[in-house]
Amino acid sequence: MKVSVESERCQGHTLCAMIAPESFELDDVDGHAHAVAADVRAEHHDQVQEAARSCPEQAITVLIEACSDHSRSNGAVL
Repeated sequence: MKVSVESERCQGHTLCAMIAPESFELDDVDGHAHAVAADVRAEHHDQVQEAARSCPEQAITVLIEACSDHSRSNGAVL
């Protein structure tokens, strides 16, 4: 699983950092979120997906590589 935050869309609501603090950090200057690392550890997958679903600005993109080569972004199959 990979995760990224679109800085142009993020408004600093902080929900992602509250839901998945191991995967998201807030910028000290503008308060906007960014991913700690692009690759998400397996034990954090559920929290990252919940954070993406909870983002009011839909600024979080989650890519899940499945065995069938389908990818998902914010819960939608790409």
